Amino acid sequence: MPIRAVLWDIDDTIFDYAGAARAGMRQHLEREGFPRTYASMDGALDAWTELSVRHWERLAAGETDFAGQRRDRVREFLSRDLRDAEADEWFDRHAAHYEAAWALFPDVLPVLDLLSRDYRHGILSNANTDHQHRKLTALGVRDRFEVMVCAVELGISKPEAGAFHAACEALALDPHEVAYVGNEPDIDASGAVAAGLTGIWLDRLGRGGRPDLVTITGLDQLPGLLAGDTRFGAPETFG
Repeated sequence: MPIRAVLWDIDDTIFDYAGAARAGMRQHLEREGFPRTYASMDGALDAWTELSVRHWERLAAGETDFAGQRRDRVREFLSRDLRDAEADEWFDRHAAHYEAAWALFPDVLPVLDLLSRDYRHGILSNANTDHQHRKLTALGVRDRFEVMVCAVELGISKPEAGAFHAACEALALDPHEVAYVGNEPDIDASGAVAAGLTGIWLDRLGRGGRPDLVTITGLDQLPGLLAGDTRFGAPETFG
């Protein structure tokens, strides 16, 4: 049976999360000053990135809630035992700069336009529904996706098969009728394949080294890949 829908990851797949996060935090720290525990701005930015990844993993594992992971990031980054309100205020000031830097990758809208006639589209994210809904709305693409399934509300996260299956159920399609596109080889592409979907790794950074995965290096390669619709045969790298 042919692929009838594409499920998408959001951050670093269609939305330039890494670019926005770094630009926003740089602007924030230029106003606030970066903690003396860091020798340079780049060191502080790298530390914030590492903390963000680690605390998002805690959120996905159910060890904290959305607000809690934000507060914990701030406290650890600043090495200060802040009250909840203080941590929230610091994060909110940062968020204003971060959100001002929000942007889609340049290849997103052209590809969504090309695929709109032939494929349905949905979102499967390991984040919070309200946050991702607001982000996609601000970026002007929320109405491009008929369903959005997020791990925080679902209670399970990628790469668990149940997360992928829940998104397929929201589309009322079987897993083999759905392709999943994401920027993480294991969480996204391998997880999708294990759940019975067609997993596609979007390797924007050219990391490579995964001959077991169907790989593209830009979304401009996706329409041709889907048009072949042969289940892609053996894993192939486009680039």
